[in-house]
Amino acid sequence: MGTSTTNMSTVFPTVGKCSSTGRENHTVVADMDGTLLRGRSSFPYFALVAFEVGGVFRLLFLLLASPIAGFLYYFVSESAGIQVLVFVTFAGMKVSDIESVGRAVLPKFYSSDIHPESWRVFSSCGKRCVLTANPRIMVEAFLKEFLGADMVLGTEIESFKGRATGFVRPPGVLVGKNKADALKKAFGETKPDVGLGDRLTDAPYMALCKEGYMVPAKAGVKAVTGDKLPKPVIFHDGRLVCKPTPLLALLIVLWIPIGFLLACLRIAAGSLLPMPLVYYAFWALGVRVTVKGTPPPPVNKSSAVSGVLFICSHRTLLDPIFLSTALGRPIAAVTYSVSRLSEIISPIKTVRLSRDRATDASMIKKLLQEGDLAICPEGTTCREPFLLRFSALFAELTDQLVPVAMVNRMSMFHGTTARGWKGMDPFYFFMNPSPAYEVTFLNKLPPELTCSSGKSSHEVANYIQRVIAATLSYECTSFTRKDKYRALAGNDGTVAPEKPLLQPNKVMGC
Repeated sequence: MGTSTTNMSTVFPTVGKCSSTGRENHTVVADMDGTLLRGRSSFPYFALVAFEVGGVFRLLFLLLASPIAGFLYYFVSESAGIQVLVFVTFAGMKVSDIESVGRAVLPKFYSSDIHPESWRVFSSCGKRCVLTANPRIMVEAFLKEFLGADMVLGTEIESFKGRATGFVRPPGVLVGKNKADALKKAFGETKPDVGLGDRLTDAPYMALCKEGYMVPAKAGVKAVTGDKLPKPVIFHDGRLVCKPTPLLALLIVLWIPIGFLLACLRIAAGSLLPMPLVYYAFWALGVRVTVKGTPPPPVNKSSAVSGVLFICSHRTLLDPIFLSTALGRPIAAVTYSVSRLSEIISPIKTVRLSRDRATDASMIKKLLQEGDLAICPEGTTCREPFLLRFSALFAELTDQLVPVAMVNRMSMFHGTTARGWKGMDPFYFFMNPSPAYEVTFLNKLPPELTCSSGKSSHEVANYIQRVIAATLSYECTSFTRKDKYRALAGNDGTVAPEKPLLQPNKVMGC
């Protein structure tokens, strides 16, 4: 929700006057909305939880309730307004689902809204505490993993048999005096060195700090760039591309029924029309396909020449389909996992890998004898400008290797998921008003860079990864499918054991 813009400059100096040098042994306590974050409204983050866990109808209910919450917030109390948002968003949800969204979805949106002046001070202190009215379950994973917070004190939600009731635990929403009491309980008689806040209700806890600074509301403040944060957000989940402000959330609710019908039409065109016509049908239906480079000609099946293996970067499960669209002919694809629905509606042949090296190698060789083949050696998708580690198996099987740089554009919905049902991935991609794919064919790998010339399969795989990354201006990483699913879903993509979090030291230059 929005906040009061009461000026506290007469009580506390602005954060610009706070020195950030020599604070390695200092403790900082900061509010979140409007302080650590530029945005003063928490509605978009409640909306993300509502949509990702409860779907479009929960998002609609939140939209309908937001005017009531706003009225209570401004004319009754900040606590009452937030309690309405908590109840409408959380009531009946599994606590584990809320935690999952807090870990896999929200960090991407939070990290793109960090206030530069607040971060300058917050990051300079050796011990960091965040004191917020937001439910702790929503913000803790981001604050600790991506901002290096040592302690998060937030509103606690009630639950019953693993589901949220929609109510909050005593002492209630952490605002005003409740924030000051929580700070006293956490620190005892010790006074934190620096307190950061942005509204009048932050004054009670800021007064308990040795120094207090306010973060004034100011338009045009640019967020901290990702490279300035302790850890980049490489993996993230969730269907929504943009932060759902009330207006955008309304547009999403209104667009979904229209978008779903449009997606069905686009999928039908791609599945039923001859492949040479799909390119033109997509353009007529608002799907933009841009082809760069010169693809190799199709292999003559009557000859004994092995087919070409197209090595593609992996953005969505539709990569091989758009590769086929760019070529004007169907190209079979091998996949690690794909839903039964996606197999049924696919216009190209898809073959599942077994994850047994010998079996998969034999199968790929057989498919190459039949014609050209597409493979995404990353094994899973990545939304950010990074390439995951390339599995090296493909390099051992053929020297006919053509790298293909795939990149796409989605304005409303992501066409991938790690936590949801993958059968909806193509529908969500085609539900975007005007989705786009760019397919860049790179030069065929020369013989001297293949395994037949003495190169190891890992050298070949790493070389192709670097070539594709350079074309797209992406960064190479050593992350794998398991790293992604452990970070987002708490499993390795096949089973669901422990929930290890992503380690930040695996990003490497190309």
